[in-house]
Amino acid sequence: MTPFLDLKRINAAFDIAIRAGIARVIDAGWYILGEECAGFEREFAAFCGSRHCIGVANGLDALTLILRAYGIGPGDEVIVPSNTFIATWLAVSQAGAQPVPVEPDPFTHNIDPARIAAAVTPRTRAIMPVHLYGQPADMAPILEIARRHGLKVIEDAAQAHGARYQGQRAGSLGDAAGFSFYPGKNLGALGDGGAITTSDDELATRLRMLRNYGSSIKYHHEVAGVNSRLDEIQAAVLRAKLPALDADNAARRAVAAQYGEALAGTPVQLPQVIPGAESAWHLMVVGTARRAELQAALSRAQIGHLVHYPTACHLQPAYAGPGWPALPIAERLQGEVLSLPMAPYLSPDDVAEVAGVVRAALA
Repeated sequence: MTPFLDLKRINAAFDIAIRAGIARVIDAGWYILGEECAGFEREFAAFCGSRHCIGVANGLDALTLILRAYGIGPGDEVIVPSNTFIATWLAVSQAGAQPVPVEPDPFTHNIDPARIAAAVTPRTRAIMPVHLYGQPADMAPILEIARRHGLKVIEDAAQAHGARYQGQRAGSLGDAAGFSFYPGKNLGALGDGGAITTSDDELATRLRMLRNYGSSIKYHHEVAGVNSRLDEIQAAVLRAKLPALDADNAARRAVAAQYGEALAGTPVQLPQVIPGAESAWHLMVVGTARRAELQAALSRAQIGHLVHYPTACHLQPAYAGPGWPALPIAERLQGEVLSLPMAPYLSPDDVAEVAGVVRAALA
């Protein structure tokens, strides 16, 4: 039996450090915007190569607050991938702007830079590429298009903690980036959590106000902000786990490489990483038109699996209605993708077992 993801096993490796961090919070008696959050913000900013990190309540808030801090709202458009988790679209909607979907590269599943320019209009204010499954988007051409049109580039890095593009970390590639620390992420908390990274000093100042009721001085509210703060306990947990992130990602790369070797020559489409990129391998997503057969075989073998994501955003009830362009690539992918177990603790025997079931099912 191989579960899709065993969070208890992942967190057990950090048990002593996590408990020590939580004890520091309890002993300090300070639970919101204290030393643990400040410490994590310094450490994660340094890790990503950005000047600032602003801890917030979750990844959706991170993206929404970036848009708000840039003044993006009603009447504005933000270019987003058609193939992504719905949080990318929801952030744009929550800011009051309009998501404009662009189809993915069918091999990387990330937004296709060659299709972005055609989606730019006079109302476009930003491009929000997603580093889907931990695979960095092709940022160089995206940044070139953005600079040519005077647009902001906001990374949705919720699945890409520690990923690199041309030697530079996700979180430092655009104007700002939003991260999620949902428990299943490569860097996961013991509950919800999120952060924003940026090297824009003015943006960071606005974000620190926005997340804290629009206030930088107690009871003085300069803007209409929200309550979205990374709490001290979650910050302490993240501090305990951050030093091991690169090693954990290296273990994930080894697992991905073994999957690639074991499944070469099979009918499944393997994940593609663009030259110059280093994936964080948050997920191991393969593709097959015979997904139902493969799911049945994995279930019989008691091997965990999931579909990321079964319904494209424009087909969700939340976005039902006319007006969306034809998005056939996203719609095809939603019927073919399947996520296999991916974790730093997987052994070569674990991967060989999963790959063996895949090969036999699709022989």
